[in-house]
Amino acid sequence: MAADQATRTAEALLHNAVGGPRGGARKRARFHSLAVADVRPLTEEAIEVTFAVPAALVEEYDYLPGQFVALRARIDGDQLRRSYSLCRPPTPGAISIAIKRDRGGRFSTWAHEHLRPGDELDVMSPQGTFTSSLADLDGATVAGIAAGSGITPMMALATAVLERSETSRFELVYANRSTPDVMFLEDLGDLKDRYPTRFALHHVLSREQRASPLLSGRIDEERLRVILERLVIPASIDEWFLCGPIELVNLCRTALEVAGVEPRHIRYELFSTDDDADRRRGPRPPVDAADDGPRTVIEFTLDGQSATVESPHAARESILDAALRVRPDTPFACAGGVCGTCRARLLEGSVNMTENYALEPDELERGYILTCQSHPSTDRVRIDYDV
Repeated sequence: MAADQATRTAEALLHNAVGGPRGGARKRARFHSLAVADVRPLTEEAIEVTFAVPAALVEEYDYLPGQFVALRARIDGDQLRRSYSLCRPPTPGAISIAIKRDRGGRFSTWAHEHLRPGDELDVMSPQGTFTSSLADLDGATVAGIAAGSGITPMMALATAVLERSETSRFELVYANRSTPDVMFLEDLGDLKDRYPTRFALHHVLSREQRASPLLSGRIDEERLRVILERLVIPASIDEWFLCGPIELVNLCRTALEVAGVEPRHIRYELFSTDDDADRRRGPRPPVDAADDGPRTVIEFTLDGQSATVESPHAARESILDAALRVRPDTPFACAGGVCGTCRARLLEGSVNMTENYALEPDELERGYILTCQSHPSTDRVRIDYDV
């Protein structure tokens, strides 16, 4: 790709990156094998992994800041999938993620110990709706509250917001235990140097004393209330992004709504650990094909092809688990109701959905479900992954 063409492509991607006309659009999730281009240490327990994207797949890996990809690898005989947010604004030819090592985490430990430049890994095309809905960033102020590895999508969001408009602002509250735990510490400093009047950065450290008592200690209800009164004033913010463990995200959502922020201006994403993922994905209860008890007939369309599977009521399996028995390529990433990769539209029948941290209210109204969390409640269910 010629240099000027690459520049034009990068500018086009960035123009659409935050608040552009494609905001909220979803592409079908597909895996491709990508080569690792670089592995960069961020902290003692976190690395940034950059994959090279060949020219033929540039459009497939075009994305919006705030979106994520899933990685797939066979480790110790088991096929594991983990989702990681993209940490850089869209750049043709490369995508980057950050992987924090979880204590006892199978995938993250393997990645830290074995991933090297030149290795190839299955990488899903970008997914997710943790993206801006602002159509015009001129004069807009966006705020983010993150904890630990929740900073990863904020890096892409903050950079894109600041680069796209000369009058936009980004205010970030970032919670960690201590300075050595801060991911992207130098990158955040560089961003502050580039945009000293438009990027406000507030590090909150729970196990390290800072000059301001407000920024020393764990973010609890009282500390958050004062932060919203003195540092990041809700009345001045056009859009909020929250990313971290569910306790912090729920605390922030409640505090913002009490402060008068409308829920439609609050975007949130939950992160989970390797242990969470292992618990969600297995072991699944076996399905007895000879079971002559009552069954639900599940029909689904995926990539233009129809398939049918019968699920015994006694198995109590999700639609995703049933579909995987006949179509191993059925899309999913986290299987915990968080990422939305397994989203499909319910065309017939009804289901009970256990968790939902991914679908927006308007998607629920239009009949979309998370198949990893949906259990049939009728004897026949028909869904469409392609809609």
